[in-house]
Amino acid sequence: MSIFVSFMVFAVAMALPASAQAPGGAGARAVQSAMRLFDRYVALEKAFDATLADLYSDDAIITNKRTYSTGEVRELRLLAPQYKALIRQAMPMAKQQQDTNRYSDCVFKPAGNRVEITCERFSERKRYTSPIRLVVGPDATGEWLIREEHSESVP
Repeated sequence: MSIFVSFMVFAVAMALPASAQAPGGAGARAVQSAMRLFDRYVALEKAFDATLADLYSDDAIITNKRTYSTGEVRELRLLAPQYKALIRQAMPMAKQQQDTNRYSDCVFKPAGNRVEITCERFSERKRYTSPIRLVVGPDATGEWLIREEHSESVP
């Protein structure tokens, strides 16, 4: 486990109510599963590994709010199969351009059997910071996947 993730586990544990911190507590287990998924997400993204697309459920909700220099804002909603195909297609170009992100101020909040992850994402290539929110949770087999992604970007 990376130092960042270890720190985040500690920080999240300290922020959780005592019932969620108890060994075996459902909230603590959910946060740990979410943190492992997020750590994998970041690692695959940094490696420009197209299997990143496999971390999304087939029915994931994907939205992106783009703010243009004119002030115009457009919200794009993609179906998960479309988005997964885009990830697979875009990875070689992202690698060629070294289009990487850094994540900070991440908060993991349990919500039933899912966890909401909010972070600030800094685009190394375009040099801007924007929020990203992921909702992650287990599928019918217990595999943790991204169920929702809500992000903001600039062209």
